[in-house]
Amino acid sequence: MRFAGWYSLVAGSLMLAQWGFFLATGQVPELQTEPFRIAFHLAGEAATAIALIVSGAALLRRLKWGRDVSFASLGMLIYTAIVSPGYFAQQGQLAACGNVRRVAHSCACKSVSLGSI
Repeated sequence: MRFAGWYSLVAGSLMLAQWGFFLATGQVPELQTEPFRIAFHLAGEAATAIALIVSGAALLRRLKWGRDVSFASLGMLIYTAIVSPGYFAQQGQLAACGNVRRVAHSCACKSVSLGSI
């Protein structure tokens, strides 16, 4: 459970850091061209990141509900990993698409390992 907890904490923190960096450096042109779509996308990403951080902390503290919340947050991450490549592909950032695919694969593996505990 420790690995899954750390995985969730790091993944959630990196998601917030990535979008914070993109927003701070003006690399989200959709704020001007498609403000509603990007707002909903960012809300989904933020909810996923927060859920991952909460579930990771709960797993590391060995709280009873941590495993259940972890399944939900990892499911949110899998969904995000399926949808996000479209965003990056549209921006011409094809390398990011491969990174997101790797996140989805590792997340699925973590979910399976949690289920076997």
